[in-house]
Amino acid sequence: MTDYTHNPFASTHSLDTNPFDDPPQRSSPAADARLEEIRRREQDLARREAELNNKAEHIRRHGRNNFPPFFPLIFHSIPDEIPEASRPLITRLFQLWLVLGATTVVNLVACIIALISGSSTGGADLGGSIGYLIFIPVLAFLLWYRPIYNGYMKVMQIDRSCRICPTSQSEQRVPTADLYFFFCGFHLLYSIYMIIGIPSTGSAGLFLTIRFFSNRHWVAAVFGVIATVGWSVQGFGNAYYYREIYNHHTAAGHTMEKAKTELASHGAKAYFTRG
Repeated sequence: MTDYTHNPFASTHSLDTNPFDDPPQRSSPAADARLEEIRRREQDLARREAELNNKAEHIRRHGRNNFPPFFPLIFHSIPDEIPEASRPLITRLFQLWLVLGATTVVNLVACIIALISGSSTGGADLGGSIGYLIFIPVLAFLLWYRPIYNGYMKVMQIDRSCRICPTSQSEQRVPTADLYFFFCGFHLLYSIYMIIGIPSTGSAGLFLTIRFFSNRHWVAAVFGVIATVGWSVQGFGNAYYYREIYNHHTAAGHTMEKAKTELASHGAKAYFTRG
């Protein structure tokens, strides 16, 4: 018997789903790998953020200035402030600065011994060597090491800000190393002058060391050899890295015109300060 109450258009299937929806897609291995990579990057960024927060808390608790160790005036930490790829370069430059400081000490000792031994130019050499010990390490640190250190430190600051706000990359520029080139260029000329070691100039370099040997001032001669080696190591080392940094900045598109523009807009203070 026919059921007149039955709807002939009724479907035996459920109408809970929208027939116009796209059919469900199965996740592909490539999509899964992409999601895993995104999760890994998020975890890495979270880890780095935690490290930065820990460092900031450490600085807040224990103070920021840590250099020089005997009388802290500034904060200096290559592992914390310099990008990983640039740490070997800045470490070598810092080591060369330490060699420079040690060489001025040895140079002073050689001149003191020469004066005691009766060198005819001992007084003038001693006076010059004292001046070198007082001024040269400080000026070298402030005029060529610190500007290049701050330049690479700001690279890391910009990199961190770009992770938080990618659009900030176009608003900040990496400071060039033009003041480093200028003052380190003078330092290289000074190193040549000290390696030569003209008598009465305060340099226990090559010529003065030869005079020590000829006059049989053996102890002064030994210290003169050490000083000459020290002047040579830091001089040739700085010349090598000077060329490396120059090639890097030239390849990055830095020009004298850009340097003049940056100097006019930011001033020389931007090369020496941390901000």
